[in-house]
Amino acid sequence: MNPLSAPPSLKIGDFMFRGSMVALVTPMRENGVVDFDCLQRLVEFHITAGTSAIVAVGTTGESATLDEKEHCEVICRVVEMARGRVPVIAGTGANCTREAIDLTRSAMRSGADACLLVTPYYNKPTQEGLYQHYQTVADAVPIPQILYNVPGRTACDLLPATAGRLSRIPNIVGFKEATGKLERVRELKDLCGDRLELYSGDDATAREFILAGGQGVISVTANVVPKAMQDMCAAALRGDAEEAARIDARIAPLHTGLFVESNPIPVKWAMHRMGLIPPGIRLPLTTLSEPCHARLEQELRAAGAL
Repeated sequence: MNPLSAPPSLKIGDFMFRGSMVALVTPMRENGVVDFDCLQRLVEFHITAGTSAIVAVGTTGESATLDEKEHCEVICRVVEMARGRVPVIAGTGANCTREAIDLTRSAMRSGADACLLVTPYYNKPTQEGLYQHYQTVADAVPIPQILYNVPGRTACDLLPATAGRLSRIPNIVGFKEATGKLERVRELKDLCGDRLELYSGDDATAREFILAGGQGVISVTANVVPKAMQDMCAAALRGDAEEAARIDARIAPLHTGLFVESNPIPVKWAMHRMGLIPPGIRLPLTTLSEPCHARLEQELRAAGAL
């Protein structure tokens, strides 16, 4: 379905994602300039590995350090590079509702399949403020939209009750829950019914999240071991808890190791160590501290990434 012409009645049955969706890093040269040649290679890497969808310029993609022109260009280029072979979900959240509308509208024009909108950070809006923020964006731009709750980074918690209200808006189709609280899967299912797809935003609990009724994960770990993440999700989605646990056990150290410092610092270091990207990262983020190198390298080797 083309989101540019999505009908007002669009809901889950019409448009859905499943499995492992990578929260793609934005590759940069050492001077901080976006490396589009490398970005092309990453898109191909994920298509080959069977990744279910690519999230372009989410928070892992350093949305907070790209200016608006760069932000929109990276999304546009990823859509062009994917050429319809894998869905592209554009990160378009902002702590200014007008900016979120502008980014979401640009992503829709670029041909993105859906947008992922993180809760407004720093502002600490009330639940009513969150409802009105998302309602306003959804009313302004008809593309399918996925809400993203990560209070550890935003100081703002989008509660299940508010998600339940928002689930009645036709083009709000999904919810990324990154608290790691598995009880929220049940709460969200109770309040949203089948109106929202539920995605884990916490790699360490993603397997259990899916087995509890979620539809997939928007993953940092998938940047490093995309096939393993996709295989784990596929097993969990078909209810094969034993196989999902077996795969997850091999890569579980990465779920924590890739957060030994603020994301995306460790994952960009790991991908550079794997030869996938240059070493660039933008201030105020810095490269991974030297004392963390040996641990993360060991975990990469154990997971078969090196």
